[in-house]
Amino acid sequence: MSTTAALVALACGAIGTYFARSGLILLLADRALPASVERALQNVGPAVLAALTINLAVGSRGLGEVEFIEVAALIVAGLVTVWRRNLIWTFVVGMATIWMLGALT
Repeated sequence: MSTTAALVALACGAIGTYFARSGLILLLADRALPASVERALQNVGPAVLAALTINLAVGSRGLGEVEFIEVAALIVAGLVTVWRRNLIWTFVVGMATIWMLGALT
């Protein structure tokens, strides 16, 4: 594949991705969403965080290969979730735990 063909393919992929992601936003920018859709969208953040957490806990190596730092961060983040019930606090404290324990080892 030539450099020109690769750049054209990259540009087409970037433009296609942009329109696929922004299409719904641009089409519905001046309209109000139904209440049922707004309620469903409130679950997107926690669902994404849960998917990332399961991927961190299990990952491609399997459940037996989880490191101590990851388990400690999951436990701390879980406790913060129960205590604060705030997605941002959960993320910040979980990442801080990973970074601090990673710096110690």
